Amino acid sequence: MLNPHDIIKNVRNEGSAVVLELAGEIDMQCSTELRGEIMAILQEKPSALVVNMSQVTFMDSSGLATLVEALQWSRRNGGTFRLSGLQENVRNVFEISRLESFFEIYDSEAEAMAQ
Repeated sequence: MLNPHDIIKNVRNEGSAVVLELAGEIDMQCSTELRGEIMAILQEKPSALVVNMSQVTFMDSSGLATLVEALQWSRRNGGTFRLSGLQENVRNVFEISRLESFFEIYDSEAEAMAQ
């Protein structure tokens, strides 16, 4: 298991967008840190925030709540919030909670960036 501080693998600017790469397990232990990082990025008002979740192996309801809050904050401020690379078990969390239709979810980071 990764140290909660290792959930954030990389943050990089891609033009006017920001890509946030995550890895490991998004759970109650790291959701607060993740929320802080996402809110700091969104305060800079990028045109889009793409969250690359291709290396996320698990996500619980606290992680989902963090992403819902980020989506809402992004929309209120005129930005775009996209998720990419969800593994099947993580995608299932969105489907079970019936939230997959609220998010822009792409198979790959490249696909999310092309939108």
